[in-house]
Amino acid sequence: MRKILILLLFLTVSVLNAQQLAVLKYNGGGDWYSNPTAVPNLIMYCNENIGTTIDREVATVEPGSVDIFQFPYVHMTGHGNVIWNDDEVENLRNYLMSGGFLHIDDNYGMEQYLNKELIKLFPQQELIELPATHPIFNNYASFPSGLPKIHEHDGKRPQAKGLFYEGRLVLLFTVESDLGDGWESPEVHNDPPEVRKKALDMGANIIKYVFSN
Repeated sequence: MRKILILLLFLTVSVLNAQQLAVLKYNGGGDWYSNPTAVPNLIMYCNENIGTTIDREVATVEPGSVDIFQFPYVHMTGHGNVIWNDDEVENLRNYLMSGGFLHIDDNYGMEQYLNKELIKLFPQQELIELPATHPIFNNYASFPSGLPKIHEHDGKRPQAKGLFYEGRLVLLFTVESDLGDGWESPEVHNDPPEVRKKALDMGANIIKYVFSN
């Protein structure tokens, strides 16, 4: 019964407020607030290029809050530790199972802490690397090699990993790419225009995929 009520809540608030995105504020000490211009810039880019009408004001939501069900896309980033308690895990799981989407973009240094938390969401599943043929790489823009590399750290290849629920991609974990850095305003990292465009194009692909699935 509780799951039915949560699903109804998600459907209701999604209809009323389907065009606002949120950033996840989590505990553990990691800098969840990093890349403050990233999501606002991505929203502007999507509104201008893929026909969305997303509210330019980005919300902040906590993993245990019922407010998370208002947002079709929640962005999470940072460099450090992440801790979700049992109530937060249950709430996040219900959010994802009810139609929500969590995009975690490792801003370098998050992966080692995040893996222990992700296993709590769907204990019977492991993160699966998405093949370059997945639709998330081929809708608005084409990325025939998969996730693009935006910033170098360890020289490792970029990877887009996912968790699925009933065949639907519900969680995307992008690592060794730093998409969010590429979304930030030009003066923040002084990335060349072609690098920023590559990051924003991939971001637009993600948003288009989320809004279509």
